[in-house]
Amino acid sequence: MLQVVFYQTPVGGDVVRDFIREQPKPDQKVIGEDLKVVQLGFPIGPPLCKSLGSGLWELRSSLPSKREARLLFFFSAESQALVIVSGFIKKTRATPVAEIRLAEQRRKQFR
Repeated sequence: MLQVVFYQTPVGGDVVRDFIREQPKPDQKVIGEDLKVVQLGFPIGPPLCKSLGSGLWELRSSLPSKREARLLFFFSAESQALVIVSGFIKKTRATPVAEIRLAEQRRKQFR
């Protein structure tokens, strides 16, 4: 089982955990269950995960609230961990470029 690490801002903000905590309890449960599946079986493919290229992955959760949540993460070989760097509710067909850029920036900060 891989370790899961949540990105924190340089001043200690828990942005991804805060995103998850802001969701309704049933949605939180689905996100947690999906994350557990990835933690136990990474690498895992569609429909649950999708590679975004350059080492970034997207965890895709279909929520009971009829919304789609996404967690962006990368695998850290050094720490043998999945590092979750971004979380958002998907509102468009494609993953927003701004979210991918933010995830890439946070990945660089993490290293």
